[in-house]
Amino acid sequence: MATKKETTKKATATKKTTAKKPVAKKATAKKPVAKKKVEAPKEPEHIGLVRNDSWLEPFEAAIRGRHDHALWKISQLTQNGKKTLSDFASGHLYFGLHKLPKGWVFREWAPNATDIYLIGDFNNWKEDEKYRCKRIEGTGNWELKLSEKAIKHGDLYKMKVKWNGGEGERIPAWCRRVVQDDNTKIFSAQVWNPEKPYVWKKKTFKPSKSPLLIYECHVGMGQDAEKVGTYKEFTENVLPRVKKDGYNAIQVMAIQEHPYYGSFGYHVSSFFAPSSRFGTPEDLKEMIDTAHKMGIAVIMDIVHSHAVKNEVEGLGNLAGDPNQFFYPGDRHEHPAWDSLCFDYGKDEVLHFLLSNCRYWLDEFHFDGFRFDGVTSMLYYSHGLGEAFGGYGDYFNGHEDDNAICYLTLANCLIHEENPNAITIAEEVSGMPGLAAKFEDGGYGFDYRMAMNIPDYWIKTIKEVRDEDINVCSIFWEVKNRRPDEKTISYCESHDQALVGDKTIIFRLIDADMYWHFAKKDVNDIAQRGIALHKMIRLVTAAAINGGYLNFMGNEFGHPEWIDFPREGNGWSYKYARRQWNLVDNKDLCYHWLGDFDREMLKTIKSVRNFQDKPLVEIWHDDGDQVLCFMRGDLVFVFNFSPTRSYTDYGFLVPTGSYKVVLNTDSKDFGGNGFADDTITHFTNYDPLYVNDKKEWLKLYIPARSAVVLKKI
Repeated sequence: MATKKETTKKATATKKTTAKKPVAKKATAKKPVAKKKVEAPKEPEHIGLVRNDSWLEPFEAAIRGRHDHALWKISQLTQNGKKTLSDFASGHLYFGLHKLPKGWVFREWAPNATDIYLIGDFNNWKEDEKYRCKRIEGTGNWELKLSEKAIKHGDLYKMKVKWNGGEGERIPAWCRRVVQDDNTKIFSAQVWNPEKPYVWKKKTFKPSKSPLLIYECHVGMGQDAEKVGTYKEFTENVLPRVKKDGYNAIQVMAIQEHPYYGSFGYHVSSFFAPSSRFGTPEDLKEMIDTAHKMGIAVIMDIVHSHAVKNEVEGLGNLAGDPNQFFYPGDRHEHPAWDSLCFDYGKDEVLHFLLSNCRYWLDEFHFDGFRFDGVTSMLYYSHGLGEAFGGYGDYFNGHEDDNAICYLTLANCLIHEENPNAITIAEEVSGMPGLAAKFEDGGYGFDYRMAMNIPDYWIKTIKEVRDEDINVCSIFWEVKNRRPDEKTISYCESHDQALVGDKTIIFRLIDADMYWHFAKKDVNDIAQRGIALHKMIRLVTAAAINGGYLNFMGNEFGHPEWIDFPREGNGWSYKYARRQWNLVDNKDLCYHWLGDFDREMLKTIKSVRNFQDKPLVEIWHDDGDQVLCFMRGDLVFVFNFSPTRSYTDYGFLVPTGSYKVVLNTDSKDFGGNGFADDTITHFTNYDPLYVNDKKEWLKLYIPARSAVVLKKI
């Protein structure tokens, strides 16, 4: 740093030099240095989530905090990047029962245990020193090495766990096969090591997502017979239907083992065991392999939001510590679901759940997951009693940062393991960023369920007269989503098909379905229901920005609710099945709805990347109850009026000619066939719109009908 004296001297020297004619060399040496321009401090760059939605700016600190939490956790679990998340999520390769080149090894995480024995068919279910596990020093892990002949394929077994103050028989947390005795109803783990492991025929598969068309299904109730269906029956009987109908993905429920069949698979006991009531693990692999050969992706409905309370079959009290896997205190139990809540702040729990994700991807070749109960995970309140009326409700400190971190890590892991994998969040609160990219501050899901849409249709059908249906409201609701997050749109899922609720078709027609659903005896109520069922599905599917979902059987208006065997119905399977005979019967109305659904999907798939095409509103008139919009070269026209048909109703569309590709009023789909769909429609010149390259498309639109036209 120059002193004052030195600075003065330099200044004088400079003045003197410039007074005389300078020598070139000196002049160069003494040339004054230009002062640096002082720049104004730059505005901090917003994280992607805020950049895409300026309304989130007041909450950017919270968004960044959650993002940084996930980055820190990833760094911690991967030892600062020395390994990958996939390396961390490899617990299934270590824990559980494994066949070695010579012998067997069994391992379990049970830090509170004082002793663990394996008991089973191989030792008459008695404690035997030969089958006594040893604690691995300095850990909460236990290990047992056995000889080749100590156990064999098919043997039943459990852990006999002891702890200070108690003991109990337990099914290992990491076991891959659990079976139930038909007579005693007792569940046991089973040694599974078939002589001929399943050989995958379709080794690589890339799901089609343009758009993603999901058939939500349940293997057990996927058959006509009054019984529990199998993986093999589903493969042989249902997959061909899914393929024929035009769906490119199935979302399979109830795969993880669950003690109570009637829980629909949502009270899981053994997270790594595919439910044995449907068949063997090889049967499941064959089902997935066959689906892939048909071009159908297989998405698993995974339950990491809670676990069954059972202690003997589940994780409720594995080794004398009820909090081993779950939150302590008031957060231990879910107040509405009679289940236990995972402690997402524990690294061991993260290890268990992340390994579970990887296991199903690697071992069974699932193409991704639909995460159940995400709202319950996100909030301390589980979303119960919350209004979520503004952005502040998502950043008010009532959120479980541990759960948010887990969901983010799960998405990172899944896409690291399989970049083409699909992840879907079942979430009702509207948490911003859920299906946004991780690098933008989002949680990394590919899609979120558009749960507002089925709620809207239920409310409309229940409370609004046909004459008062508001087409502006319909259009708003089916396209109500965040622009940077893709959604799975649907009219109804399994939630609406269960006992205590009603499907759309049943709300529309009710008891008349039993008496007036033969083609020769269709009354006005049935006719109305058939018409609206098609229109509701079409307007929902036409407005998607990601994918579309339908629950098994609802596409053809399956009658009656789903009611699993229970004490209240005499343990009957009558309503825990799908009556395919109804849609196959050409004398009944069901096949009209099934045929329409097939043609609707065909129409949507006729436009490449349909889900990405701009949704352009052309016209709406609530008085006329007419709505018209365009996607790509397709024009969608809806007349929701129950009584008024319109002749020469005009819409301004791109100049050209248009042909009808789908009409809900066609006789092929149970309509009246009032319009001639063979006519090519030419637009009518209007000098006012020449510069816009638009002309009038004039149509006859019958009451309570919709038509799709394609520009040719």
